[in-house]
Parts: sequence; C-alpha cells; structure tokens
Amino acid sequence: MANFSVIRSKRSLVTPVEETPSGILDLSVIDKILILRSYAGTLHVYKHGGAEAAASIREALSKALVPYYPLAGRLKHSDQGGDVHLECTGEGAWFVEASTDSTLDTVNYFDNVLSIPHDELLPDQVPEENEPLVQMQVTKFACGGFVIGLRFCHTVCDGLGSAQFMNAIGEPARTETLSISPVWQRDFFPAPNQESKVAAFLNLPPPMPNYQLEHANVDISMDEINQLKKEFFEKAGQTCSAFEAVAASFWSLRTKAINFDPNTEMRLVFFAYCRQLLDPPLPQGFYGNCFFPVTITANGDYLRSGEDPFAQPLIYSTLFISEWGRLGFNQVDCGCGPPVHVVPIQGSSIIPVGIVGSLPLPKKGIRLMTWCVEAVHRKPFLDLMAKSV
Repeated sequence: MANFSVIRSKRSLVTPVEETPSGILDLSVIDKILILRSYAGTLHVYKHGGAEAAASIREALSKALVPYYPLAGRLKHSDQGGDVHLECTGEGAWFVEASTDSTLDTVNYFDNVLSIPHDELLPDQVPEENEPLVQMQVTKFACGGFVIGLRFCHTVCDGLGSAQFMNAIGEPARTETLSISPVWQRDFFPAPNQESKVAAFLNLPPPMPNYQLEHANVDISMDEINQLKKEFFEKAGQTCSAFEAVAASFWSLRTKAINFDPNTEMRLVFFAYCRQLLDPPLPQGFYGNCFFPVTITANGDYLRSGEDPFAQPLIYSTLFISEWGRLGFNQVDCGCGPPVHVVPIQGSSIIPVGIVGSLPLPKKGIRLMTWCVEAVHRKPFLDLMAKSV
C-alpha cells in the first residue's frame, strides 16, 4: 500500500497487574499437535476510540492477564520426545504502541486483503527467546480510529479461546467483572500411550508441496445466501445452514475450476468445535483447543478408519474450510463499539483454505476469504463463484 507507514513509539512486555500463580501446567493432547505450534494473526479494525486506545487496552490487558495468567507464561519444550508444557512465569504479553498519519478511509478500512501492510500493523521486534504467547500492536489512525494487530499462540488457544480472551480485554471498559471466568482444564482428552507418542513424532512433519496459492475474496449477500439455501432444499429436501451452503458451493466450484483428473480423491476438511459434545461437556470459560477435523470425500464418505484426522495430507486436492463468523471476534468491544472489520492473516501459502467470515460493517452477509488456488486457476474459480452466487 503506497505511502502508508506507521511510527512505533513504545515496545514492552505487559505483565499481570497482580501477582499470579507460578508452576507448570500440562497441555491437552490436541494442544500438543505439531501443526498447532504456530501463531495465528488477525487485524481488528475500529472506527472510533483511537485517541486513548493504546493506553486503555494496555491497562485492560494487564488486568485480563490476572485470571488468564497462563497466557503470561511461556512454552517449554522437552528434550525427549518433542513434548511441550506451559510454565507460568508471569513474564507477560508483548505490546507495541504505534500511530500513522493515514486515515481508515484512505485505506478503505483494509477491505482489500492483498494491499494490507501486515508488517506495519502486526507487532515487531518480538523477543525470540521465550517468545510471548500473546503479541499485540495498537495503531492509532489520524481519523480517530485504530487497528489491533494480534498474534496468538495456537498451542494454547483455539479461535473460540482467543476471542474469549479478547472479549476479556474489552469488558473492563464497560463493566467491572468478567462475564465468563476462564477455565484451564486440559485433561479432558485421554493421553496416548508412549508408543503412540513416539510413532506420531516420527511421522512428522508431512511432506511439503511445491505450489503457491493465490488470495481471492468472494462477498456473498444475505439474498444470495438465502438463494443457495433454497436451491439446496429443492434438490435435497433438507434445510442447511449458511455455512453449509457456502462450503458446498465453494468446494464444488473450486473443484470444477481446477479441473482435476476424474480419479483424484477430493477431500473437504472442516473443523467442528466440540466443547459441548464431550461427556461431560467442558465448562463455559474453557479456552484451550477443543475441535475435531471432520473429513469427507467427494463420494460422501467420511475419513477411513485408522487414519489420523489431525494429519491430513497437504496436497492440492484437500481443501480446508473454517467458520469465523461465530468465534466472537466481531463482538469484541473496547468501549467504542465492535470492530467494523476483522481480517485473518494468511498462515501458509501451501495449505488450500477458505475462511467463512462476515462482511465489513455496515454490510450484512458473508465474506469467503480464500487462499486455495494457484494463479492459473484463480480467474476460473472467481468466474464460477460469481455466476453461482
């Protein structure tokens, strides 16, 4: 983005405002999956409240790290077997304050993902040794708006969990108590035996593909969503959700655009959050990873028995899709209203993925954000999506 730059005025670790417990916490079996040992990035765009945003969010972060004290700790890796646990050290989260002479109007509220200057809006100079689990930059814009650039360690929280923590930062601006108390409880899933641990460790990492995926957005209005749902009902005699309608259309039209060999096994993988499906259900406030990859093939079969659902092949014929609209990021209110736009940052250029999110306010509908096709297939894919929706 031409002529856009920020000035970072302060970088520091934000520690809990009160003394917090120390010690070592175990992670769940899902937390320890190797592919989750990464950071997820998001941008949260707010139209108002920028004048004091950095100071108020910094203070709220310090308060939130008291009940969420594990997030002020650090991951510690074992020398044997690749195991990992969390050490409650109270070292804190990384926080950067920044400003820019630009207005949100001039950058169109970062509506165009391809033009977003990620490096300017995400926190920089993060300590490499004992990397903080939560990293945040608050950038004030000349118009009075601001953007929160967030990087969150996926090992410790899934999307629901990180949104829950962000809401805990926003709540002090509106109320004195948290509406949801955090719950650690990472022992909900039985630990594998040592032989399984070693086998899983030896089978990783998976082979890397050699293609590069292009970004493509597809905006779908409420009228278009309702039309897709109507067409599904007419064909199947069953109702479906907006996510199901968009996912089915997305998978089908991407497959047609790429024109795979007819014998290619096509897979769709989506992630089912299962907090309430466990017996007993996890308590409200749980913020760790608790999801299950559901895989189906083009002929309607589910994953074959014996295959590891968390070890999907990273190949062009496997498409991943994730629903962001219900995570809670769109409701994070820091005292100036919810964000007008929440933007996921691409995590990989080799994993075909689509993210079903919300259109920037005040529009209503779905924005399908994809990194799922090579350059040669981008135009055919977008043409088919435009004709369908």
